[in-house]
Amino acid sequence: MKQMSLGSTGFERKTKRTRKREFLDEMSLVVPWSELVALVTPHAPARSAKGGRPPFPVETMLRIHFLQHWFNLSDPAMEEALYDTPMFREFAGLDMGEDHLPDESTILRFRHLLEAHHLSVQILATVNATLTAKGLLLKQGTVVDATLIAAPSSTKNQDGERDPEMHQTKKGNQWHFGMKAHAGVDADSGLVHSVATTAANAHDVTQAHALLHGEETDVFADSGYRGVDKREEIQAQHPDVNWHIAMMPGKRKAMDKSTPMGAVLEKLEQTKARIRAKVEHPFRVIKRQFGFVKVKYRGLAKNTANLVTLFALSNLWMVRKRLLNMGAQG
Repeated sequence: MKQMSLGSTGFERKTKRTRKREFLDEMSLVVPWSELVALVTPHAPARSAKGGRPPFPVETMLRIHFLQHWFNLSDPAMEEALYDTPMFREFAGLDMGEDHLPDESTILRFRHLLEAHHLSVQILATVNATLTAKGLLLKQGTVVDATLIAAPSSTKNQDGERDPEMHQTKKGNQWHFGMKAHAGVDADSGLVHSVATTAANAHDVTQAHALLHGEETDVFADSGYRGVDKREEIQAQHPDVNWHIAMMPGKRKAMDKSTPMGAVLEKLEQTKARIRAKVEHPFRVIKRQFGFVKVKYRGLAKNTANLVTLFALSNLWMVRKRLLNMGAQG
């Protein structure tokens, strides 16, 4: 990346290394930039033969795109952050001494380019290929689950209606409007390898077939997936998988755990629950670490691209310490 000018950084004395700077320094080291730049470059606009201002480097725009995901920033907010936050400019390789910084339209066009070529899925695949090569992503078992992502339910917008691709569903005694993010997670590491999205009212079991990579022998799921092994698409695509479905809560509560058989079954349920807990880790990262608790766009396609990229970044964040240790030892 390009060296920052003294005018950009200033001479101010810094006595504290903030968590945000620590985070960006770590992610700058663990993201496989060269592979991702090679992925995007064939689709990026080239400099016009008629001259004019050259486009920003692909790595710069990719870094800005990831900053949006990490800090949950809209296109206009990202433009303002580049002007207001020297640390963001430094991470993106930008200098305030330049004639201009990427504006919200430039940031928007880059996001649309990634969406048009379905590059978010390839970004996840590229990240996972790197993690697999380092022995951090195994493929013997998968955990499947889904989480609700809220969408604005207000009709005070240009169309005067809610997003038609989002729906409401009842969970417990509460109604939710939005979408569902379905994820297939490595049972050993908790890293996401498959993602699907639906409206919130779609049943979890309908997407189970899309969350398996095909090399696993065992799949773990909660009681909402009971009967999944009898579904036509599962029998056609994944006939040899062993499904480990949680017992219904009412049945488990009524079970006599004082008997030898009851004690064994309870121990088995506890073991399955510990494995299933791995799927909650990436959900927590995108919602709590990256702040993604509500959809940013209308429609499933744009939000799916956003989610897939978030899960790719969450994978890197979850194993960043191990990657940094590997780099230090290498």
